[in-house]
Amino acid sequence: MREGRQSLIEQFRTSSASLPAANRLIRQLARHVDDVLCQLWEQSGLPKGAALVAVGGYGRAELFPHSDVDVLLLMPHDLPENGAGDRDGQAQRERVEAFITACWDIGLEIGSSVRTVDECVGEALADVTTQTAMLESRWLCGSKRLFEQFRRRTCEVLDPADFLVAKTLEMRQRHTKYEDTPYALEPNCKESPGGLRDLQVVRWVAGAAGLGSSWSEMASKGLITRFEVRQLQRNEGLLKVIRARLHTVAQRREDRLVFDLQTAVAESFGYTSTAERRASEALMRRYYWAAKAVMQLNQILMLNIEERVNGLQDAAMRPINARFYDRGGMLEVASDDLYEKDPHAILETFRTYQQTVGIKGLSVRTLRALYNSRELMDGAFRADPENRRLFMAILQEPRGHTHAFRQMNNTSVLGRYLWVFRRIVGQMQHDLFHVYTVDQHILMVLRNVRRFFIPEHTHEYPFCSQLAAHWDQPWLLYVAALFHDVAKGRGGDHSDLGAVEVRRFCRDHGVEREDARLIEFMVKEHLTMSRVAQKEDLSDPEVIQAFAKLVKDPRRLTGLYLLTVADIRGTSPKVWNAWKGKLLEDLYRSTLRALGGAQPNTDAEIELRKQEARQMLALHSTLPGSQDALWQTLDLNYFARHDSGEIAWHARSLKRLADTDRPVVSARLSPVGEGLQVMVYAPDRPDLFARICGYFDSGQFSIVDARVHTTRAGYALDTFQVITPQFENAYRDLISMVETQLGLALNDDGPLPEPSTGRLSRRVKSFPIAPRVQLRPDERAQRWLLSVSASDRSGLLYRIARVLAQHHINLQLAKISTLGERVEDTFLVDGSALQHNRSQIEFETQLLDALA
Repeated sequence: MREGRQSLIEQFRTSSASLPAANRLIRQLARHVDDVLCQLWEQSGLPKGAALVAVGGYGRAELFPHSDVDVLLLMPHDLPENGAGDRDGQAQRERVEAFITACWDIGLEIGSSVRTVDECVGEALADVTTQTAMLESRWLCGSKRLFEQFRRRTCEVLDPADFLVAKTLEMRQRHTKYEDTPYALEPNCKESPGGLRDLQVVRWVAGAAGLGSSWSEMASKGLITRFEVRQLQRNEGLLKVIRARLHTVAQRREDRLVFDLQTAVAESFGYTSTAERRASEALMRRYYWAAKAVMQLNQILMLNIEERVNGLQDAAMRPINARFYDRGGMLEVASDDLYEKDPHAILETFRTYQQTVGIKGLSVRTLRALYNSRELMDGAFRADPENRRLFMAILQEPRGHTHAFRQMNNTSVLGRYLWVFRRIVGQMQHDLFHVYTVDQHILMVLRNVRRFFIPEHTHEYPFCSQLAAHWDQPWLLYVAALFHDVAKGRGGDHSDLGAVEVRRFCRDHGVEREDARLIEFMVKEHLTMSRVAQKEDLSDPEVIQAFAKLVKDPRRLTGLYLLTVADIRGTSPKVWNAWKGKLLEDLYRSTLRALGGAQPNTDAEIELRKQEARQMLALHSTLPGSQDALWQTLDLNYFARHDSGEIAWHARSLKRLADTDRPVVSARLSPVGEGLQVMVYAPDRPDLFARICGYFDSGQFSIVDARVHTTRAGYALDTFQVITPQFENAYRDLISMVETQLGLALNDDGPLPEPSTGRLSRRVKSFPIAPRVQLRPDERAQRWLLSVSASDRSGLLYRIARVLAQHHINLQLAKISTLGERVEDTFLVDGSALQHNRSQIEFETQLLDALA
């Protein structure tokens, strides 16, 4: 076994780094191990009714030099426990153990399982990973009849729709684990986004749906085009060669392209280092381009399979304009040749994506059209005045920048429009700080800047969010973020070179002179503030004066501060810390005083709201100071998210505040003129939000807004905006009923009531929306942003809340948004269930079931 294996590896090592050589190696290794295992099986004396089955990657007849060898010993009946059962049963058990021991004795480190067909069926029902391994099973030796029975019964329990959901959630979770990017500096060529696993997932779900298990079979079913087949084969081939070379260089199972091995792997491909570029950089750039293509094709194919499995390929579409449709929340081109007929529509795609409320992504048809139109984006396209106008319009849109620019990069549009950006796609950064390639780092910085302007992220960047609230042109910061590192890898000072590039961009795109100077300043000096804060004495007045002289005015100071924080936090989740934040903030405040400008003072604004609330309380004859006990338990977010009228109403309702287990419920006519505003103050517990939603569901109330807060004393202070067709004229009775009945419902410790059956409107039936759940961790994975999209119906929020309660997931913030017949809800949550892969997938699956 060792000699044959070493001979095959040596032949590969001395061959060219080509796909045929890699394919030949992994096939021959699999056949070689087949022969060895079958010889051992024959010598083991196992009963003829048993079978030896290859599963997992080995089941595909693909074996990399140091891959796992997973086998299933399929038995016709249960083996007895050790020391139990009859003599024949014990003898069979000993033969099984001897076979496994013999494999290890000769150096074949197998992963083995011993099961009957019934046990395999039970495992397949319980675990999607086991189900996947069995999907790729291959008979080696023993009873073929038992193997066929095993194949038939495991296929019978495979539900294509459930399998698709499970593998999609598993893939998203894996992508999150690997930083949701193919551009990590030490990527895993098997597991990272854009790796071999992404292609295997496509084969698994397509095979389970009967759409083919090879690229050619999928093409014959109309799932992919012949051009895409060639792209898939070429990029998969490169990933296979890299993985095989990585194993041979490391002489062990190693799927990560770690720094220590990159140069050796690159040299095995024939790359050599030059004065301009290292051999490893040439290899990694090639890898990143392949991984990016795999991600694009994976997205196209997974969406296509989802449409086939769920029967949505013929779903009705809502026209957005003459060029685009809303297809169940995805942006669809009006015709496959739209971009060929009018290349301006390429950039218009992303502006429409930003502008259209409820659009969550690009449809498979749109992605495919963009993929096939890359050659249209040439020099004339970049110089076209209409395209320049559209690009500026994308930057100046009030929302959707992060998703739009990521999609532009994923579809290669960004690099083909901004040719200077294309030069840094896949460009590595060899330092101790950056964990992303240059292009991914830039997009991370853009995301961070964008988050300063989004209320849901104020808990991440409190001071930056305060400053951003007073910044009138966010797009200036977006341009600076796009260009701050765009000149890396050229040699020379990338800040100076980047300033030249952004000056040219501003001139070509008609940016006004003062705005262009501000952007150029931020790009040129984007490292200066960090350097001064961390390396110079901030107590020295001369240091502050010199920095103030550089920035010149408060606007440039604020812009530079925001870009600096976003840049540092975009290098690596581990680089930023509170101390660096304090140094930068101290420098900002000191410089602002030196410039003589007035800093944004959130404390003063909060104090103003409190003062207005005190005046309102006085009008209701409330004793002065009675609100202090409550306010001392509330944080900045509470006062920032409630106006003075709501603050006074809460304080008035809780003027006799005391530690009590009994909930306090107060309701009033909504200040916005429709429905009721309901306040709940109660000891916090995991099912509190669900019980509140359950009451409103049973009373046929629709929740249109929910603001959830937890005080420092551990009490929930939640405010709901609800509407109901009942008691339109008898609002006093309605308020009394809600205050009484909701209070009683919250005192109930019994099980949560079953949700009512919500009826779908005719419009929803005509335009079905596939439920979508997205769970994203914050930078420390302590809190998660849960986004939910589904067709609206009564009781939907309660169904979501029940799932949260069942998994003991704590709700910190809820943003309820109903867009016609579509619900787009956002929740800030935490809980131990989100820290474990299996329980997280179970939670997401149950949530999807609830939405469906």
